[in-house]
Amino acid sequence: MITTRSLTKRYGATVALDRVDLAVTRGSVYGLVGPNGAGKTTLLGILSGLRRATDGAVEVGTTRVGVLPDTPLFDDWLTACEVVDLSLRLTTGESNPERVAAMLAETGIADAADRAVGGFSRGMLQRLGVAATLVSRPELVLLDEPCSALDPLGRREVLDLIARLRGDATVVFSSHILADVQEVCDTVGILRRGRLIFEGPLENLLVGKARPQYLVRLRPPIERVVDSLQRVAWIDEVTVVDPERIRVGAADLETLERELTPALATAGARVVSISPDAPSLEDVFLEVIR
Repeated sequence: MITTRSLTKRYGATVALDRVDLAVTRGSVYGLVGPNGAGKTTLLGILSGLRRATDGAVEVGTTRVGVLPDTPLFDDWLTACEVVDLSLRLTTGESNPERVAAMLAETGIADAADRAVGGFSRGMLQRLGVAATLVSRPELVLLDEPCSALDPLGRREVLDLIARLRGDATVVFSSHILADVQEVCDTVGILRRGRLIFEGPLENLLVGKARPQYLVRLRPPIERVVDSLQRVAWIDEVTVVDPERIRVGAADLETLERELTPALATAGARVVSISPDAPSLEDVFLEVIR
């Protein structure tokens, strides 16, 4: 759906994008992550046609593109229904009240359909922006921080909506909430200082970063347990997470699974819970951008 070659954007002496080679597969949900100032919004602006690159090439495989900026704003006197209907008319030339009502319901603002948006909260405006972006069923959806102002329920609804788009549309989803990216995206691109330092399936990013670890919750005090585990030959890491939790790592998963419980019993540990501790996208992201 999207291919860029040596895509570069300069603002005077500042290089916002530096020879970015992007490849977004049709029907995928692509997560674009990076620190503030990494170039995410600039890249989305170029992909949407709202900004021009300084150098390089961009190929987008459709003209049916929906764009949601990070802070969507609408004329205060319009109702939510009118905003979404206007978006549909501008993109398709037709009105479809049933489609508008369905989109408002899907984004959780059906009860506010006839309210003027000038009184909407930041989170409601975000939901309305999602509805206006998706109502025309674009083939390519560009979302810049779509969950940034939402409460937990709103985030859940928007993430579920994005996940349902997979296969029917191509989504490029920029976010600083890495748990959201990990949950809904199948491909990840990491930008740092304008350069694309990783692009590929999410599992490829996490593979190799994962080492066998378990998170163990104990009744305090835990100092004697930690000291005992640190003397066990097959354990190569014991990290105190907080006064009640430790992280135990080993080179061999089978040994860790078989021997951890006996080792804890030998150490006199009062165990509350034991659970696998797989690396998150946030853990890997912090490691990669250093």
